[in-house]
Amino acid sequence: MGASNISRKDFLRNSVFTTLGLGIAPSLMAEATNVVSYKADGLRKSVKLKNVRLETGFEYDGNEVIATKTGLFTVEITDGKFSSIQPNNPKANAIDAKGLLMLPAFKDMHIHLDKTNYGGPWKAVQKRQGGVKGMIALEQQILPEMLKTSTAHAEKLIELLQSCGSAFARSHVNIEPTSKLDSLKHLQVALENKKSTFGAELVAFPQHGLFYTHSMPYMEEAAKMDIDFIGGVDPFSVDGEIAKPMDAIVKLALDHNKGIDIHLHESGDSGLKTVEYLIDRVNENPVLKGKTYLSHCFVLARLEKVKQEEIADKLAQAQIGIMSTIPFGGLIMPIPTLYKYGVKVATGNDSIIDHWNTWGSGSVLQKANLMAQLYGYGTEFHLSRSLKLATRDILPLDDKGNQQWPKAGDEGSVVLIDASCSAEAVSRVSPVRSLIYQGTAVF
Repeated sequence: MGASNISRKDFLRNSVFTTLGLGIAPSLMAEATNVVSYKADGLRKSVKLKNVRLETGFEYDGNEVIATKTGLFTVEITDGKFSSIQPNNPKANAIDAKGLLMLPAFKDMHIHLDKTNYGGPWKAVQKRQGGVKGMIALEQQILPEMLKTSTAHAEKLIELLQSCGSAFARSHVNIEPTSKLDSLKHLQVALENKKSTFGAELVAFPQHGLFYTHSMPYMEEAAKMDIDFIGGVDPFSVDGEIAKPMDAIVKLALDHNKGIDIHLHESGDSGLKTVEYLIDRVNENPVLKGKTYLSHCFVLARLEKVKQEEIADKLAQAQIGIMSTIPFGGLIMPIPTLYKYGVKVATGNDSIIDHWNTWGSGSVLQKANLMAQLYGYGTEFHLSRSLKLATRDILPLDDKGNQQWPKAGDEGSVVLIDASCSAEAVSRVSPVRSLIYQGTAVF
């Protein structure tokens, strides 16, 4: 993947933590030990960086943004949050960022960390037979073997995401009669092993249908565990109806104070009816507003413009977000329309080298680049705005060019990128040189 010029071997070597809990690359270790302070219990307390490049404003020609202004700063992160952003002091006792651009760390908001071939031998997908139900049958055959190594593979996949600048992921995790709760438990072990350098939220995902494979008992158990969202998949095509599985998902979320994130691939009438059904249920239960999402939701790409606008407006009013995988070709998601109405949109790599597909690179910056290409966002202004797809709506500058990130109190999770500004980073998918998660240098 072109988003990082370090080899995978070097990345793994550089991300090994010292006994003090640091993951700073060896080349920076000597100076880092002089500028990182510690609490009495030995945990890192603060880290300071100098020669950090931050965006400071836009340069205009009339009303058009033609460039992005930047400056060098000295910043400090204490207890996982920015504590100081000051004019640069090149003589400070601090880690030298060498003029690299600092951006908010990326977030992969739709991925399956629990079932991947990443870290093992290359294997292309097999020809699909029998649609989604055919894939369910395939999973029932291969999951028992995959579970034997799923924790190790999840850790390797997390390392790939980190090397591409992501410090956080929303992972769907299989909950069904084949895996039972094992897929969840194995992934939780991986996340525990990575908790000092990576954050995550989990979706209990009935990949094989809530009722088609009698997954409800396992979903009810998972809802009591440390998960964040109740998931679902294509209720009509998998479970044979919309109301029963959707009502079950909503009830689980309400009963256990969870959010909702439902896979919806159906692009015909059943897909539209599912969207409208979910909007109605969320409006009836306002506690779900702002914590309900539709993943993929390909039906939006099939609607006529007027209907697209109507549904986008309804989604925005219900505060239902879209986790888009940005398909291309004949199925282009109406992301500009969703943005127009204020719908929250995020993206992720979905599958990375598994039995569903092998296209995931690990880079959500690449996804932002693809979005910019698809919708003609080629200007300095629109490229800079496209970054929010990778950072989940955090941008260094607001639409008027006012500096809004970082501020004291913001989470200290950042990437250092070899680019002059965020517009270039998106356009060139610029190399990620370093990742810091809540003040801890990952590499």
